Amino acid sequence: MARPSRFDVQQLLDAAVKLAAAGGPAAVSMSAVAMEVGAPSGSVYHRFAGRATLLAEVWLRTVESFQEGYFAAIEAGVDARQAGCAAARHVVAWSRAHPQEAALLLYGAEEFGRADWPEEHRRRADRGNRRVRDALASLAAALGADCRQATERVALAVIDLPLSLVRRHLRAGASLPAYAEDLAEECTAALLGSPTASASVPTAPATD
Repeated sequence: MARPSRFDVQQLLDAAVKLAAAGGPAAVSMSAVAMEVGAPSGSVYHRFAGRATLLAEVWLRTVESFQEGYFAAIEAGVDARQAGCAAARHVVAWSRAHPQEAALLLYGAEEFGRADWPEEHRRRADRGNRRVRDALASLAAALGADCRQATERVALAVIDLPLSLVRRHLRAGASLPAYAEDLAEECTAALLGSPTASASVPTAPATD
């Protein structure tokens, strides 16, 4: 009977997250991950075809974890304004619960070598990006956004604003303050304006 593997994919990706959070994408290499978990380099190469695949997997696992909670927060709102506020709170709450992953997401996919990712990983990233765009479009429509400026205001309220709050503290090496979720929600609510009778919970975006 074959012995169970000592080093599974998730353990190796956890090590890659730790390295990326501390030193950025450049710190993530096959040998560095192996050293982090005390594995032979061959164990990493056995599970990832090369560094580009490793970088793709660590980025996608992190961003998909964040996105699933983000979509759930939007869908949980009883109206569109509440959904937007819940989404803003999720950005902060998820970052608080996953500080290393949040630090990783301060970088972009391009910095994680997207240009060299295998095609299947680029398609996976594109599907996630489309889901985010669809969710924002549905939310903006439910809020009555009828021009580009209004749509930009929604994106600012539910993505850019809470991310900027998280980013400022993480880049300073500081923990998020206890009031961060409340502050994000307060600012998002102010940007989204007063609730309207016609605003309803946006339809959940379909996966493709």
